[in-house]
Amino acid sequence: MIIRSAEFVKSSTKLSQCPPPDKPEFAFIGRSNVGKSSLINLLVSKHGLAKTSSKPGKTQTINHFIVNNIWYLVDLPGYGFASVSQTTRAAWTKMLELYLLKRENLACVFVLIDSRHEPQASDLDFITWLGNNQIPLSIVFTKTDKFSKNKMQVAIAHYKNELKKLWDELPTITVSSAETKVGRTEILAIIEEALETSKS
Repeated sequence: MIIRSAEFVKSSTKLSQCPPPDKPEFAFIGRSNVGKSSLINLLVSKHGLAKTSSKPGKTQTINHFIVNNIWYLVDLPGYGFASVSQTTRAAWTKMLELYLLKRENLACVFVLIDSRHEPQASDLDFITWLGNNQIPLSIVFTKTDKFSKNKMQVAIAHYKNELKKLWDELPTITVSSAETKVGRTEILAIIEEALETSKS
């Protein structure tokens, strides 16, 4: 897929504020500080489109971007640790749940996982929740440039083993790095295939 244009559309704090559901939509989500904004910028080849921050919990709204004028890329608030109040975190959870369950044009949720860490309960629980609610998803391991290929493969195999305890068939899995640009082609190919499927 060739990215010809990518523009910010709007930020929303509730489902009713989101743009009309008239185009296929691909959402990106992960634990706080997983490298989500950096990956989004890599995908669209536009530095600074999604705002990056060293402080976890930077994204607090549903952020829509229009790509090639034919599909939406959505930057969702992270889950797990973030330096915010319990009230704010509860509001995020409710907002995300409504969006994920009710957004009719949602084609796929890309769940980002930091490859440097042991399997996290919050990641496994969220992936399982998506599966139980029959929400299409794809898993993306981020920051894979931070260690050797062998260590990366061991880490991913560990995650797969944990997921196999809960899943008969695993979702698609991609490795990525915003630094080395690994994974960009594969993720865009998943999106392109879903776009083609939506036309049929």
